[in-house]
Amino acid sequence: MLEMRNISIEFPGVKALSNVDFGIQRGKIHALIGANGAGKSTLMKVLSGVNSHYTGQIFIDGRQVHIRTPKLAKKEGIEIVYQEVDTALIPYLSVGENIMLNSIVNNMNRKHFIKWTEIYNKAKEVLNKINVNLDVKTTVKELSLAQKQMVLICRAVVEECKFLLLDEPTAPLSNRETIELFRIVRDLSKNHNVGFVFISHRVNELFEICESITIMKDGAVVTNKKIDDRLTQQQVVELMLGRKFEELYPKSKVDIGEVLLDVQGLSDKEKLIKKVHMNVRKGEIVGVTGLVGAGKTELCKTLFGAIKQVEGEIKIAGKIIKIKDPSSAVKQGLALVPEERSKEGILVEESIYSNLSASSLSKYTNKFGFVDRVAEKHKALELIKELGIKTPSEYQKLKLLSGGNQQKVAVGKWLVSEAEIYIFDEPTKGVDVGAKQDIFKLITRLAQMGKGIIYASCEFSEILGITDRIYVMYDGCVVKELETANTNEEELLYYSTGGS
Repeated sequence: MLEMRNISIEFPGVKALSNVDFGIQRGKIHALIGANGAGKSTLMKVLSGVNSHYTGQIFIDGRQVHIRTPKLAKKEGIEIVYQEVDTALIPYLSVGENIMLNSIVNNMNRKHFIKWTEIYNKAKEVLNKINVNLDVKTTVKELSLAQKQMVLICRAVVEECKFLLLDEPTAPLSNRETIELFRIVRDLSKNHNVGFVFISHRVNELFEICESITIMKDGAVVTNKKIDDRLTQQQVVELMLGRKFEELYPKSKVDIGEVLLDVQGLSDKEKLIKKVHMNVRKGEIVGVTGLVGAGKTELCKTLFGAIKQVEGEIKIAGKIIKIKDPSSAVKQGLALVPEERSKEGILVEESIYSNLSASSLSKYTNKFGFVDRVAEKHKALELIKELGIKTPSEYQKLKLLSGGNQQKVAVGKWLVSEAEIYIFDEPTKGVDVGAKQDIFKLITRLAQMGKGIIYASCEFSEILGITDRIYVMYDGCVVKELETANTNEEELLYYSTGGS
């Protein structure tokens, strides 16, 4: 049994955790849920030794332990797999080297020679242990997100971990990859006595994989519950939000205008999208959906100039345009909120106000090239209030915000620009129900202003809830155009899997 008692922690201007009691058992799978900013990830960073300045006590089987560094956490058998898997892996090293990385670094002492055969054999053993088929000599940069996640789980297993913390593990995964992850988690729990903390905003998944649940709100524990027939997903959401569950998709009636964006025969340099035809009207929210790998992200990036267009024609308001790069896309009135927000959508080491002005810095620059910081910060404060960004001040670095608040900043920076067409690629990835509602309301408001919206997501429920019209993609092609009011999840899945 692992117990955390009266855990509190403060950051400048914010009390992130307040007297939290939390416990997990080996061999059990325990859910941890809460709105963005509730303190879930902060609590897990205390447990994994990253947030060392906490107050309170941690016990393992009644023995008090002092976890102030990641190394001490590993010594106690506690491992964590973060949502951003790339930050924990070395891309130019092999699968085997990444799996055995802790062992290589921590056990070298004064040795200067590595037994590579032994390293690769041990890596193979742990891959076989959880039935994962990967070549130990493959370079990590060649792997998919799901495979990278398996490498990190294998790294934890090779250290003979007792407790494994998974932070939003299914966010980047397809349905098939999620099923495989669940198989591995159940196997490690049942057959290898590993205790799991499973953090996810997908409530239905928690009910599928977990046995008990802790719900957090505003840095404190709201309740601990056993997951059984008496607990409903509706109740979990209401406890998490602290209010009755409102309509998730606030779609309102908007007058659809003339064609704003017209795309004919669009193909990219890498042949990841092939002869795509689509259009978006003023005030219209157009969904682009399909399974992971169908080409949604590549289509968004090609429209925005991040991937080179080699064929086809793009018109905005009836005028043929050439988009050579993202800079020219912005000048033509396009805005992109990318899927990988921390790598492509925001500057995590910069302040909120710097991020909110990043896409329209010329608005705050005088003729001599100097930035008017007062005007910049004044506008940032307006947007922080308007978007409901939870932060002590506009000076806060983005890396200290929760995922949902980071996403609001990623969207907010475009509100200052004069964009006419907004492209959202998986905008609710890793975002809780409350923050989702805020993002949906913002998108609806943009549509009411007459903007054209492209909403790309593999979440069929979101596509059906927020859009007016849908393009379904399969293998880089648009295979079907559907009216949202006249379709359902079954039809979307049929065309997404190659049906015709």
